[in-house]
Amino acid sequence: MSATSSASPATRCWPRWSSRRPRRCRRAAPRPATRRCAAGASCATGPRAGKRRVVARIEETPLGLDIRYVITSLPGTAKHLYENVYCARGQAENFIKLHKAQLASDRTSCRDPRANQVRLILHTGAYWLLHAMRAAAPRRSPWAGAEFKTLRLRLIKVAARVVEGAARIRVWLPTACPDAAMFKRIARHFAPAGP
Repeated sequence: MSATSSASPATRCWPRWSSRRPRRCRRAAPRPATRRCAAGASCATGPRAGKRRVVARIEETPLGLDIRYVITSLPGTAKHLYENVYCARGQAENFIKLHKAQLASDRTSCRDPRANQVRLILHTGAYWLLHAMRAAAPRRSPWAGAEFKTLRLRLIKVAARVVEGAARIRVWLPTACPDAAMFKRIARHFAPAGP
């Protein structure tokens, strides 16, 4: 920690709003669902490492207190470092996890590396198709945050009759298809503009 402040990031941020009322009154009083703040402090992690910063995100929810720490040497405010740098890295890892877990792209069991490479390219194409389908869904619909397995089972693996014409392809969905409206909306999003 730095010489100017001996308090941890959590104790510097927490007392602002935790000790306003006695404990028994705080429990009965209405509270917002979530309170969040970010704090940072400098520290020396070792003789060779140089100056580092500890960035803490402190969040109070009805379920309890959640504190996350990140040690970094990047410049910027604590809130910016946690929300825009650290969480963005986590989102990229979530995309990789979707690619591996829900599309089974880690199945590279062929002896020939070229076959494994083609298989990985096909899985990447499927990933981009599902990612584009999820992006084409309206933002307020449950489809905007749907997992790839849900999109695959409810929009791609659909029993339908496909009729190919000279200028267009028609997909006839069953009358009892529960997701026909979303299928049509996403299909219109991917259709080329024309007559």
